[in-house]
Amino acid sequence: MRLPHLVLAVLMVPVMAALVVAGGRTLKGSESSVTVDQIDPGADMASQAGIDAGPEEPATSAIPGPAAPPPPPPVHSRAIDPDVVAPPELPTGELERIEPREPLSKLALAMPPKPKMPDDWNGTKLFQPVAPAAGLIDAKGYSVAVSGIDVVRQDETCTTDGKSWPCGVRARTAFRAFLRGRAVVCLVPPEGGRDLIAAKCRIGKQDVGQWLVENGWARAARGGPYVEAGDKAQSAKKGIFGSAPNLAGISAAPAALGPAPQAPGSILEEDGGVLKPADQPTPSE
Repeated sequence: MRLPHLVLAVLMVPVMAALVVAGGRTLKGSESSVTVDQIDPGADMASQAGIDAGPEEPATSAIPGPAAPPPPPPVHSRAIDPDVVAPPELPTGELERIEPREPLSKLALAMPPKPKMPDDWNGTKLFQPVAPAAGLIDAKGYSVAVSGIDVVRQDETCTTDGKSWPCGVRARTAFRAFLRGRAVVCLVPPEGGRDLIAAKCRIGKQDVGQWLVENGWARAARGGPYVEAGDKAQSAKKGIFGSAPNLAGISAAPAALGPAPQAPGSILEEDGGVLKPADQPTPSE
């Protein structure tokens, strides 16, 4: 088995040598010549000596600048007929006003919805009312102005026959005498805010606003339910429309009492170097 292999190896040697020679010739034929730039020795020496050989272009001069933006596209305009683009003509007849639609929800209302009253609700009882002025009632945390009237302020003065008198205080006194601490039923919410509320009030079956206007202790509001009663009270010169109250029957203030006797500084007094009880004042009967 070794003899064939040996023979084969001997035969392969000249074949390999022939291939090597052929490959060398191929490489020599395809070899390209390389040209080397010659360096100018004079320029090199000038640069070493510091001689300016002339301006040189910057390294970035070879970089191209930004490209110019493309030109805008041409605007194609056309003439517009004014009769076509004009708004349509309105009808010459009168415009008809229609009612606005209902709000979609209560949240769209400008004012908050009123509190829902019970079906059998006839008013709220206000116990122990206090009248800060004629037509104003404070009770149970509420501050109520009787509706349909113009409240007479406490500091208001009236002039009758050229004489001024405090008609506001007089009207408040008359209103307090009318209330007498009785419970007042007013049309105010059972629960709600405690700001000033204009409401209709009554004591029993007596309308509070009607009583104030009829007796002249309040003025009837314009367009209110008590205008006729106010005109009658003004014609009859009742209350604030009348003359100043007569104070002749009221006694004047009592005169000031004399100075009270001064008590002695001590219950003992010295007499000849001896302390004796001092004379005590006689008690007044």
